Amino acid sequence: MSRRNALRTTRTDNFAEWYQEVIDAAEMGEHSGVRGCMIIRPWGFAIWERVQRHLDDMIRETGHDNCYFPIFIPMELIEKEAEHVAGFAKEMAVVTHHRLAEGADGALEPSGALEQPLIVRPTSEAMITEAFQRWIKSYRDLPIKLNQWANVVRWEMRPRLFLRTSEFLWQEGHTAHETAEEAAEEVALMLECYRKLVEDFMGIPVIPGEKSEGERFPGAVATHTIEAMMQDGRALQAGTSHNLGTNFARASGISFLGRDSQQGVPHTTSWGSSTRLIGALIMVHGDDDGLRLPPRLAPQQVVIVPIDHKDETRDAVHAYCDAAAIAMRGLTFADEPIRVIVDHRDDTPSNKRWGWIKKGVPLVIEIGPKDLESDKLAVHRRDALIGKATFHAKDTFVSALPDLLDEIQTGMRTAADAWREEKIVTNITSLDEMRRYFETNLGFVRAKWCEDVATEETLKELGVTVRCLPYDQDGVTGTCIVTGAPATRDAIFAKAY
Repeated sequence: MSRRNALRTTRTDNFAEWYQEVIDAAEMGEHSGVRGCMIIRPWGFAIWERVQRHLDDMIRETGHDNCYFPIFIPMELIEKEAEHVAGFAKEMAVVTHHRLAEGADGALEPSGALEQPLIVRPTSEAMITEAFQRWIKSYRDLPIKLNQWANVVRWEMRPRLFLRTSEFLWQEGHTAHETAEEAAEEVALMLECYRKLVEDFMGIPVIPGEKSEGERFPGAVATHTIEAMMQDGRALQAGTSHNLGTNFARASGISFLGRDSQQGVPHTTSWGSSTRLIGALIMVHGDDDGLRLPPRLAPQQVVIVPIDHKDETRDAVHAYCDAAAIAMRGLTFADEPIRVIVDHRDDTPSNKRWGWIKKGVPLVIEIGPKDLESDKLAVHRRDALIGKATFHAKDTFVSALPDLLDEIQTGMRTAADAWREEKIVTNITSLDEMRRYFETNLGFVRAKWCEDVATEETLKELGVTVRCLPYDQDGVTGTCIVTGAPATRDAIFAKAY
């Protein structure tokens, strides 16, 4: 197969440029006319919808209800949560006027100053806890378990599509509980939902753990995370679940009559994941020919491209392709009908084939007049693009299609596991060694850490952060990699997106 349409940039030459080129070639998104904001094109949004629907099912199955809160938050609500606000203050967009009017020179200018500025939603804790204050009066009103799919705005000075944009899409869960134990169970439950989404559905291995004090969500008593490694060795936070304790509830004046007829304060949580998962998908599974999609996630799992150069055979070829697609749609994979389309567009077969390869479709099938005679299919596997198609008897291929998709899903996850393990370093024991490592390498350093928040500033001088304290700890006392003091817990250190 001709590689004339391969990407111009490779991952090893320039990872950042390669990333952008993958997005462009797959027609996933582009920068908009507003600096820092992006347009999500249909293929990119179809991928997000697959993520959204799968996660939404898990959210509903765990007893949460979807809702929606306003995008504008009154300043007075923001001011109630000083510690929380401090973490977002430099990123907030503020609305100060409610209309435009014609100025003296005829140009439009802001008019109608608001009595109180409004904050464009950076996250919804302030607005939702204010509602909880009205809704929660008794222990019988608990728990409240809500989720909303929404957009948020956090002003971004160095935008990168899907990874860091001023406006992005996400879901945010917010719950209130009678006891600290229930809130802790909720935090763990939702982090496990994120782990299943990212590992089992998207094929991306993660390390679950607790965030350090310096990396904790503003105002939370504990933040739990799943950390993924990109092919360049950088970390990406793929989902977080926050135990807010009673901090937000107290700030909003929430209390309830308990079972003992005493006033209590509810324990709240929040948790979220966003469209930056699309960025993770690209950087974990993409190759030098473009995007690669795990079959469970792919909006289309099979695309059939008719080879229709001759007028006299064109109708027969297209009819054969349609019949093959119908047969494949009658099968299921991962409890869903297999998603198949026939690309009937008026374009060359080569352009269509390469277009779908760059979009990451797991299987691209070409069918021409000779294939009708032999009843065979020419199959290109996106997980192992080798330059030539393999040929299969149609009926045999169709019957084996669910197993083939499972093989591709499993293989992509196994490959991601393998290269991640190669980039986890465990033999670095001092700050100087870590400094030298990160001067020429990117990856995860796993080492003992004393958990002193002051050391996190030292690490930031290296451009390194504590990504998490993994749940899987050996419990052995060692030496802190930063201070040399005795330390028992392991931490993951990395440079991150």
